[in-house]
Amino acid sequence: MISVGARAPDFALKGVHRGRVADYSLKDYQGRWLVLFFYPADFTFICPTEVTGFSRVARDFRSEQAEILGVSVDPLETHRAWVEELGGVDYPLLSDTEKKVTRAYGILEEKEGVSLRATFIINPAAEVSYAVVSHMNVGRSVEETLRVLKALRTEKLCPSDWKPGQETGELRLKY
Repeated sequence: MISVGARAPDFALKGVHRGRVADYSLKDYQGRWLVLFFYPADFTFICPTEVTGFSRVARDFRSEQAEILGVSVDPLETHRAWVEELGGVDYPLLSDTEKKVTRAYGILEEKEGVSLRATFIINPAAEVSYAVVSHMNVGRSVEETLRVLKALRTEKLCPSDWKPGQETGELRLKY
């Protein structure tokens, strides 16, 4: 898996957003925060809870100057049908059918041929600031991802369970 502090692997994938297919790359988000999350597959039990969870709070991520991209190995047509069934998603879902990006981030579950459940927060300098990976049977916390993003953006020391408005340490990071 790609390490925290490492340069995020570049990618160029097609994705679906609001019914339209477009090209997406890491370079498109240069100078901004990016939440890049991988999930095993469309039309499954846990994945829609995460995909719709990120969609419900997409505005909150944007208010933190961060964009969201979801990635799976499903084809665009499957994404399009799934998004329609879900009632829409407020960010792009990217298709990594060749599994190149999933491999580059070190989260391909070779036996199943899908990605593990993984979340990467990429800072404006295109470095990985946060990475969490779990087994496919455990869903991630969207609220925790947002909390971590807010903490990272303070560029200070934030203790366990820190929330905006609470005391932070004085160490400042530079991007």
